Amino acid sequence: MGLSFGYGPATDRAEAIKLLHAAFDAGVTFFDTAEAYGPFDNEELLGEALASFRNKVVIATKFGFKGGKTDLGMDSRPENIRAVAEAALKRLKTDYIDLFYQHRVDPNVPIEDVAGTIQDLIKEGKIRYWGLSEAGVETIRKAHAIQPVAALQSEYSLFFREPEKEIIPTLEELGIGFVPFSPLGKGFLTGAINEQTKFDPSDFRNIVPRFSEENRKANQALVDLLKAIAVQKNATPAQIALAWLLAQKPWIVPIPGTTKMHRLQENIGAVSIALTAEDLQQIETAASEITIQGARYPEHLLKRVGK
Repeated sequence: MGLSFGYGPATDRAEAIKLLHAAFDAGVTFFDTAEAYGPFDNEELLGEALASFRNKVVIATKFGFKGGKTDLGMDSRPENIRAVAEAALKRLKTDYIDLFYQHRVDPNVPIEDVAGTIQDLIKEGKIRYWGLSEAGVETIRKAHAIQPVAALQSEYSLFFREPEKEIIPTLEELGIGFVPFSPLGKGFLTGAINEQTKFDPSDFRNIVPRFSEENRKANQALVDLLKAIAVQKNATPAQIALAWLLAQKPWIVPIPGTTKMHRLQENIGAVSIALTAEDLQQIETAASEITIQGARYPEHLLKRVGK
């Protein structure tokens, strides 16, 4: 997402393609996009960048906003799902989508209708698997009963642990994979952000309560904890944050995004860090004493999650 949308100006296309190729060369095989990232720009970027090794990667994209624009609200009507699938296939330069997510639950369209449309697209060979994003437990169960859900993509990290209450146990029970987005807390857990940081005017973190100056200052305690563990492990705070996620369940696949080559290498390095039971307990004990300040979304966006 960040290559095209959300975190300031889009990355130069040639540089972005170079980064995506470097990721593949380093062993990354799972690429996540959406029609809404741009809109459309990010799918086109991935289509171009991944074309020469399309059959060696898994591409996930998403439907569910009116005209692909997040500010226009949801649209998961069956005819829109079909239209988005057809358009995404062209933009991605492929004849199948590996994983097709509903980007947000549409309160005006029964999830049963969404699942039925997806079932038809799977039978037609246009998509292989489907998933939900930021859905609540009831929706997950209803959807899964009609067409098995392969993955849920929602926010989860040491910076936001709410999925541990209901979501993760439900996924475990149903055999659904979990794909945490913002596994580095929208960059906060890298240690590169503090209360003095100024974001680009187009960066959506400017409207996120958790990223207000005073909340960044208050939440620094969590970064300090990661830094302390990182020193012990000869790693970086970001690597510890990702290693912690990987240690939670074998079916958790975090998707850190980046626009920088050195951050890509740093993120990949997290897979070689083994946190022992003792390490995990140390993190748990220390983290339990830290109360994260600020909501993860502004009020109007919070209304869209957990449905």
